[in-house]
Amino acid sequence: MNRHRFLICYDIANPKRLRQVARVCESFGSRIQLSVFEASLSQTMLAKLKTELEPIINHAHDQILFVNLGLDNESTPFSMQTLGLPYIKKSRITII
Repeated sequence: MNRHRFLICYDIANPKRLRQVARVCESFGSRIQLSVFEASLSQTMLAKLKTELEPIINHAHDQILFVNLGLDNESTPFSMQTLGLPYIKKSRITII
């Protein structure tokens, strides 16, 4: 099954919901910035991620974006450019 690389970005209005969303996203991908994750997901995994996030968010106040960056394979390497602080790949383990 083909996996696609996704950027998952969120804007959550409540600190408790924010922590819950972050925990779910951490189980699917790697944190790039405070509210931005990168994840390699199949369609099944993407559906599971959305299913886990759905009951957490307030649909009137919160937003989660899933940006499809294309197939996750060696012919389309992951590349990122930055301004300011350099990008440093972090482990998937986050201590809060």
